[in-house]
Amino acid sequence: MFRFNLVVLFLLSNMVLGDYPRSILFVGNSYFYYNDSMHNHVEELMEESFRDSNIVTKSSTIGGSRLHNHDIDHLLVPENLQRNEQVDMVIMQGGSGEVLNESSRKKFIKTAVEYSLKARQKAVIPALFMTHAYLENDYRFEPNLIEKIEQTYFQAGAESGALVIPVGSAYERAYAKNNQIKLHHPDGTHPGMLGTYLGACVIFAFITNKSPIGLSYNYLDRVSKKDRLFLQQIAWEVYLEYN
Repeated sequence: MFRFNLVVLFLLSNMVLGDYPRSILFVGNSYFYYNDSMHNHVEELMEESFRDSNIVTKSSTIGGSRLHNHDIDHLLVPENLQRNEQVDMVIMQGGSGEVLNESSRKKFIKTAVEYSLKARQKAVIPALFMTHAYLENDYRFEPNLIEKIEQTYFQAGAESGALVIPVGSAYERAYAKNNQIKLHHPDGTHPGMLGTYLGACVIFAFITNKSPIGLSYNYLDRVSKKDRLFLQQIAWEVYLEYN
């Protein structure tokens, strides 16, 4: 398994120690926009933690899309996001099916390398959001699919210099510790509310280097205190594993 390399550390060191990205662009598909959209939850967690009301998140999603379906050149123009300044970070999510065969994996990795380079040329830190595996009721289910997912995303991170945010790995850890928790939507592919919350906590940890444990944000009481603390703990455990 690939670990974060020196290129990633260099990119993150461009921010002052203890600093954090104040403007983030999310690029993905329905895995992002389900449950009131991932970017909103990450913004809430960051605003609470840093007491900063100037954090801005933007989201560009296309249902069913793969990474190469997005026009990254267009998205990296601030005016196209109704902004006057460039974003600090772009978090890119591939389609869940991109890991299923060799040709699509190669296409995803090639795109991640290309888009990460374009981001860095605009002084934007690139990151990759690792997707989760399917449940058995989805027709694309494969035993141990997470191994393909992890290998693909860590290889993409190593070759592109992008920060890998291993949300898929966090799902596996959470299910291993509590097989009753419902992270998936009933369709077996999309995230349920708890899956989105876990993803937001993992993103928070990896882009701020801070623990989410103890944050009170619960999306209008949609996430119970028990689930909130459990998912925050899982996110931090995964962060510590890779750092």
